[in-house]
Amino acid sequence: MKAMIFAAGKGTRLYPLTQTQPKALVPFRGIPLLESLIRKCIQYRITELVINIHHYGEQIIDFLERNKYFGITIHISDERDKLLDTGGGLKKAAPLLRGNEPILIHNVDIVSDLNFDDLHRHHQQGGSIATLAVMNRESNRRFLVNDRHLLCGWENAATGERKMATDCPGILIPAAYCGISIIESGFFWLMQQEEVFSLTETFLQVAKTHPIRTVLFPNIRWADVGSVEKLKAAEKLFDQQP
Repeated sequence: MKAMIFAAGKGTRLYPLTQTQPKALVPFRGIPLLESLIRKCIQYRITELVINIHHYGEQIIDFLERNKYFGITIHISDERDKLLDTGGGLKKAAPLLRGNEPILIHNVDIVSDLNFDDLHRHHQQGGSIATLAVMNRESNRRFLVNDRHLLCGWENAATGERKMATDCPGILIPAAYCGISIIESGFFWLMQQEEVFSLTETFLQVAKTHPIRTVLFPNIRWADVGSVEKLKAAEKLFDQQP
């Protein structure tokens, strides 16, 4: 399995921590977010990955060089000329992710104790083009899945906006995306959008023609550390014994 780490965001909600450094290098429990995630990938035998860069991207390159790329193969997908959002960033990185291996996708500002092997096993068993890790947690923006855990749509509970990928009869269950997923290499051929677009848009577009499965992880420790307040709260959460 390979991996794609989304590290290109500006990190505006983490200001002033991102005033002079990229979000990916903000410390979490004393270790840069990017380093923690790379080391976790290595722990799960992932030895080739792609990192996209934009805001203070040269600092990420320097950081990787100082650490000798942590002894694995790391490619840089350079978005310093134009930030492409998650979907556009994934599509731009496609040439660097060639091969038949599945690809773990992970936001750099997500921390969790999710077992990547568990997600990979569910992905293999499901046989879908993509498998999304989801949780039952409070979130206005949620995927809608059916009783077979197939992705059917998306909604913004705050505004009432709803986007459907396919007609799914029966009760739809809201599920909050964890920012972690696995895709097959064939997923790239199904990405129709161009330039700047989100991965959420892509998942919904692909789900119109190919089943995308979700896997619920109700008992993991998970946190979005995309703001200063959330970063502090996450450090307290992960300082506790599991």
